[in-house]
Amino acid sequence: MMVKRNSLIFLTAFGLLLTGCSKSGFEITKDDILEVARDDANATKSECENVSIKEQKDSYIVSFNTNGGSYEYKIGKDGIIKERSFKRIEKEKNTKTEEPAKEETTKKEEKSTTTKKEESTSFDESQQQAINSALANSGLEQSDVSDITCSLDSNTNQYTVTFVLNGVTTTAVVDAATFTVISTILG
Repeated sequence: MMVKRNSLIFLTAFGLLLTGCSKSGFEITKDDILEVARDDANATKSECENVSIKEQKDSYIVSFNTNGGSYEYKIGKDGIIKERSFKRIEKEKNTKTEEPAKEETTKKEEKSTTTKKEESTSFDESQQQAINSALANSGLEQSDVSDITCSLDSNTNQYTVTFVLNGVTTTAVVDAATFTVISTILG
């Protein structure tokens, strides 16, 4: 009777030990979360100012500013980006000196918007959703860019979206099932 009781205690203790080990997993630090956000924003540590990391129940809220704009991320404790937002920062000096250039750009954008509307009609609903995700990830709207293309790689089930902004080509890879941006490459 004593042997059975000791065996039962041993098995129970062993089961609890295994249960405890499986829950420990790996822990992501605030530095890791900040690195995920900076990597997604394509920003170096020295480019980031006013960095803020707030811990919530199951995620972190990360925000920082760069020369290009203000970023805010909601990143799960597993390191996966749940939400992101980007707001472009306009500098007063540049705005005053470039007003005439902006008028010319607006005229060009009006012409390209017509072309883009024609192009967007050639995209199916899923392609348009992938394009919208890629543009939102970069803090842009379809009227901001030109030369948009979108193709599906059926082997990886991922869309490749490319567009041009100010002469720079951006390529984004978007998951076809969730329309989540996996990566963005400038240039």
